Amino acid sequence: MRTNPKIIALAVAAIIIVLCCCILLRRLLQPHRLQISDLTPEINCDTCVNTTAGTQGKNDTSVLLQVVETETSPQFEVFTTTNALDMSTKNTSVLLQVVETETSPQFEVFTTTNALDISTEMSTYHTASVQPALPNIPSDARWDQKGITVAGGHGRGNATNQLSYPYGLFIDDDDEAMIITDYSNHRIVKWKIGEKNGHVVAGGNGQGDRLHQLSYPTDALVDKNTDSLIICDQGNKRVLQWFLSRSTTLATVLRDDIHCFGLAMDYQRYLYISDEIRDEVRRYRIGEKSVILVAGGFGEGRGLQQLNCPTYLFVDQHQTVYVSDSLNHRVMKWNTGAKEGIIVAGGRNVSNARAELWDPKGVFVDASGIVYIADVYNHRVIRWPQGAKQGTVIVGGNDVGARENQFNELRDLSFDRHGNLYTVDHRNHRIQRFSLK
Repeated sequence: MRTNPKIIALAVAAIIIVLCCCILLRRLLQPHRLQISDLTPEINCDTCVNTTAGTQGKNDTSVLLQVVETETSPQFEVFTTTNALDMSTKNTSVLLQVVETETSPQFEVFTTTNALDISTEMSTYHTASVQPALPNIPSDARWDQKGITVAGGHGRGNATNQLSYPYGLFIDDDDEAMIITDYSNHRIVKWKIGEKNGHVVAGGNGQGDRLHQLSYPTDALVDKNTDSLIICDQGNKRVLQWFLSRSTTLATVLRDDIHCFGLAMDYQRYLYISDEIRDEVRRYRIGEKSVILVAGGFGEGRGLQQLNCPTYLFVDQHQTVYVSDSLNHRVMKWNTGAKEGIIVAGGRNVSNARAELWDPKGVFVDASGIVYIADVYNHRVIRWPQGAKQGTVIVGGNDVGARENQFNELRDLSFDRHGNLYTVDHRNHRIQRFSLK
């Protein structure tokens, strides 16, 4: 007599269900943590990571975790498949939620089995960066010498195709957009790359100190975790968090009584703020009151432990802080926990020589540690390798002007993931792009 295959399949399924119920009930009584140690160090948007999670020596069913970054980055979607019987289908009875922990950049994965409404909680850890990937720019890279206007360029004004003395710039590669701090229009503008007009995402309601207003903002960055902007509202001496997706409570004050100029956020979501009056840079955890001094703080001066009007910042993956020490005409590097900074560019005299800077502002560091500086009154971008005695002019340096190869007071700069350079041409009221050759 032939056995019906359907009956066999149902019997196997019933056995599996009984085993799973026993395992899950036991976990109710004795919860434990799963430790995943062989995941790769980073999760990229195009990376899928598989691993088998053990259960600390217990004879439980092994679980295969597949971590895939979703379009709503930095959220991660996690699927499970039980491989005890080589089953290849996704187990939809397990819900996994990935949330950032206090020990970020780790992410904690909580699993809850819904099939029997069992609330047993297990967790595992995975290290992942929340910073955008830095461009890997070749050491002999060259850029087009004629810039293309990608925002503004229609004279000073407050129309959607105009800017008024722009200051800060943040490149959002995920959204292919520029976040521009439109200083004299008291607003933050999001400008999609390739479009002729931007749209206001913060401020733009006249100069003022209400929560829907800004006053001479100098910098802004995107916090993907909260879908918000962090804004240096300089004229109001405060730092705001401006939520982009909320219909109410658009902004909240993170810090007040601070003469902020520049902002940066590291992979652990620590916020760094330069104070141009107190001549210092401090690090904050959003939502907490404690602060840590990371650069300066010993009064105005030229000593290695001092700053003089710090402006824009850059923080690398090692939490090394680079500061444009503007009125000392130098860029300083402060390693984690250091009491003194290291001069990495300029700092001798004010001139247009390649070894000198004149009121530097924007600063960017690529994956190789090469520093790029907006040299304001020399109207140029200068590239400074590690340990070098002088830099190399990569664009500009052709006197002040409004031609394609000229600037009128640079303020900030940034790069997209392809290595293309974006510059804030302050008095020409435009953003210029110089393509990597």
